[in-house]
This record gives sequence, C-alpha cells and structure tokens, in this order.
Amino acid sequence: MLRRHAFVRGLRFVAAAGILLGLTGCAAATEAPTASAPSGDWSPPPAGAVVDYQLGGAYEPAAEVGIVGRDRAAEPAPGIYSVCYLNGFQTQPGELEAWDVDLLLHRDGDVVFDPDWPDEALLDTSTPDRRERIAAQVVAWIEGCADAGFDAVEFDNLDTYTRSDGALSLDDNLALAVVLVDAAHRAGLAAGQKNSAEDAAVLHEQAGFDFAVTEECAAYEECGAYTAVYGDAVIDIEYTDELPRTFAEMCADESSPASMVLRDRDLLTPADDGHVFEACAD
Repeated sequence: MLRRHAFVRGLRFVAAAGILLGLTGCAAATEAPTASAPSGDWSPPPAGAVVDYQLGGAYEPAAEVGIVGRDRAAEPAPGIYSVCYLNGFQTQPGELEAWDVDLLLHRDGDVVFDPDWPDEALLDTSTPDRRERIAAQVVAWIEGCADAGFDAVEFDNLDTYTRSDGALSLDDNLALAVVLVDAAHRAGLAAGQKNSAEDAAVLHEQAGFDFAVTEECAAYEECGAYTAVYGDAVIDIEYTDELPRTFAEMCADESSPASMVLRDRDLLTPADDGHVFEACAD
C-alpha cells in the first residue's frame, strides 16, 4: 500500500546537470552513486520539535509548533523552521502538461500513472538524459523554495520504481536523488527523505539525505527503520482514519519519533470542518 500524501502538488541547473552526467552508469548498478559533501549553509530540523503538516493549506501554526511542512506554492511560516514539499519523481495534479511527454514513463505506448493517485504520472528516470532534464525542472523548484525562505525541502515519491513494473530501478531514482540533494545543500536547504522506509539507509548514505519525513510509521510499526538511520531527525505524520491504537498510546511508545503529529487525512485548515491537529504532550 502506498502510504504517502499528495493532496497538493544555490545551485543552478548547469551545476546539477554536470553532476548528473557523471552518473551515467548508475542504471546498470555497476557502481552506486554517492553524494558530495554538503557545501551550503543549512541546518537540519530542530530535534524533537512539535511539527504541523500543512500541505492542504497554510495557516498560522499553534504556539508550540517548531516545524511546519508546506507545499512549494505556499510561503514558509514566519519564524518557524519550514520544510518545502515538492514532488521530485512524479507529476503533481494539474501539472501534467508542464512536463515533456518523453519524460513521463510509458508502458505499451501509454503514460504510467500512480495507481493510488491516478492524476499523477511517474517520471522516467531510466536514462541519464532524462534524469538531467527532470533535474532541470526540479532544481528550479528547489531554488524557489530557498528564495522563498524555507529551511529544508522534502522530496516525495522516491519509491516510484516499486510501481513501475521493472521499468525503473532504485539506482535510477538514487542517481536523480544525488543531484537533488546536492542542489538543496548548495541552495542552503536541508534535504528530507519522504517515506520509503526500506531504502532509508541507502538514501542517507549514498544520496546524502539529512532527515526523514514519514507518514504513518507508527501505525505501520516501521518508525525504527527511520530512527535507526536518522536518529532524532525524523518527522512523522499520523492520520485519524488509520489509527490501530490511540494517538496517546503511539506517543507513549518509545519507538515513535519525538516529532510526531496527528492530522486529518486531507490536511485541512482550521477553517474547514474535519480539521485535526494534535501533538504529543510533554
């Protein structure tokens, strides 16, 4: 089951493209790509801070909130560590036409869409040329997040290879991730892995991700896969419609990340009926 949320959708491309062109052998898995040393002035999210996840619409965070996640189209939360959400490996709703058609993954002549999010097409990361052109677009978004004043960026759908019927590989996506993380660091942003628990170690070690943003790791009992790699630098969002036990019990569980929040599935604003925001009590 795909457990991510896609309700909304320093480095110049020349530098990114140069790095990516050096990864031409990755698809063959003959040599794993590795991240360069972080070179920008960036910092990870504050460990254990209360988090709010606002992809469904920006609003003033509660007084206790120290980390806010918002879509790249929104402004960062003033005075609060802000993480910029963007989709680096498949398209966002309403943005299909923004991509060249040959950058979309095809099967038997048809574009491959995410089975759980049928308005989102998988990007074709299978060749160095396509990865270079995908990076051109995504790096511009990364720089936009930095220019807007965000502190970090999270990249969604790192796991598209798992629903490509073998057309894409982890090495394909890893090669692109190396470039995107490097771009984030050079732009002064920390880089966050989004979900993909089974790939946490390789994404951290080889792509250079600094922290993880997870959805429902407590509900699915997989938080340890993230904390074993990132320690306290793990942000978890649980949803009200998928709670196998009470949120209070999840908060009391030593395996749960300290930065864990309970939200409604649609990430509504306080002005909407059904809005839920609950953080773990001290």
